[in-house]
Amino acid sequence: MSAEVSFVADGEFAVRMEFSSREAVIKAMKEYTLRRSVDYRVYELEPLTFYAKCTQYGSGCDWLIRVSMISRKHCWVIRRYNGSHTCTRATISQDHSKLDSNTIAEAIKPLVEANLSLKVKSVISEVQSKFNYTVSYRKAWLAKQKSIEKIFGGWEESYEALPIWFEAMCHKEPSTVVHFETMPTYQGDDLVTDIRVLHRVFWSYYPCIRAFRPCKSIVQVDGTHLYGKYKGCLLVAVSQDGNNNIVPIAFAIVEGETSDAWHFFFSNLRQHVVTRDGVGLISDRHESINAAVERSHRAWSPPRAFHMFCIRHIESNFLRKFKAPYLQKLVVNIGYSQTVREYELCYQRLRERSEAYTNWLNRIPREQYALAFDGGYRWGHMTTNLVECINSVLKGARNLPITALVKATFYRLNELFTQKRAEAEARINNEVFEVCEMPSGVEYAVDLRGQRCDCGEFQVDRIPCRHVFACCANQRLDWQVYVHDIYKMD
Repeated sequence: MSAEVSFVADGEFAVRMEFSSREAVIKAMKEYTLRRSVDYRVYELEPLTFYAKCTQYGSGCDWLIRVSMISRKHCWVIRRYNGSHTCTRATISQDHSKLDSNTIAEAIKPLVEANLSLKVKSVISEVQSKFNYTVSYRKAWLAKQKSIEKIFGGWEESYEALPIWFEAMCHKEPSTVVHFETMPTYQGDDLVTDIRVLHRVFWSYYPCIRAFRPCKSIVQVDGTHLYGKYKGCLLVAVSQDGNNNIVPIAFAIVEGETSDAWHFFFSNLRQHVVTRDGVGLISDRHESINAAVERSHRAWSPPRAFHMFCIRHIESNFLRKFKAPYLQKLVVNIGYSQTVREYELCYQRLRERSEAYTNWLNRIPREQYALAFDGGYRWGHMTTNLVECINSVLKGARNLPITALVKATFYRLNELFTQKRAEAEARINNEVFEVCEMPSGVEYAVDLRGQRCDCGEFQVDRIPCRHVFACCANQRLDWQVYVHDIYKMD
């Protein structure tokens, strides 16, 4: 709003006040109305005129306003104004008809930009604080969706932009993997030619593919629902490196957790990312995942891969079946048993409670849920917690238009890899430490690069001393690097 005549002291309008557009007039009217807890009704809304009266006009309140477009000045001007309202609303804490979702969306934009996971309850609280009205859950939810659309663009336009963004990404980094599946469009029963819509998309950035090479031979997979305007599922695969860092390696957006969708994901994951054999695949016991593994032409079956289940999902399935929460811990302990003896002891304790429990457990091959029989392919991982961590990181992004969601995976991974690179370089460059022995308090200087320690053992024996071990443990370094070749088996 650019007003030639300013608001008077009490915030009222004035005749000859100018506005840059009709939208600016309406916005100012809404703000005025909400601030005073009054209401108005539009009697004329033409391309060149805006005319409104108080809803109590003729019943004790004479408030009205007429604003017209002045072509020669290229602005809207108040031509008639009867002064302030002489009525008030009895209840100002309830919702207001002029406090629509568009007004709220504009007001909460800074909050949404700062926190994509902003809860609808927080939107309601913000409206209460800012406007002194309590809006409905639906209006607040709709306002958040509109705010997201204002920031990140529309949902339909986002689908159209996705192939363009991926094309630019692949041009910049040709080793990035992107695979689309589309489906035909129908208008009624008639096929619309030359138009296809997105069905599924799989992608993996090259740094993720490369980062998987030195990772443990495990892959955890899980799906999580999208809750924007258009539904669907985000499928994610993660691994873990030797420093226990979580490494996301692949993503897909699909129609849902169907057998076909998981087959699409697993096929691309096997072809482009997880190309080595002897990999442990950990997932929940979703029927669609099992079906996709079975139809993978043994790509995810022994000896190329070993499909195992998350013990927490087995625990949850057990509880749903038997309603026996006091046995949950025992079921988990059976899975975590590291030796056959330990497994049999826990198994027998469960069987003593009821053979129905062990009969149910026997339907699951024990190599798929117990450490004692997994052949070492789990690397000690009993749950899908790694991938659930990534799902929580992307929680706010799952509410975004599709291109914004995909961009979020790129920028957050870029931030992660940049951070880990800096940490690694810091460890490489910082190879001189002070180690304090307790309880004596004696300090020793350790130079890993120069292979020297104040205690003398490191440089004399060419074997890491206890102070070197302390440095390696603190910095997550491989102590074997500092053992002289003469002591190695080769």
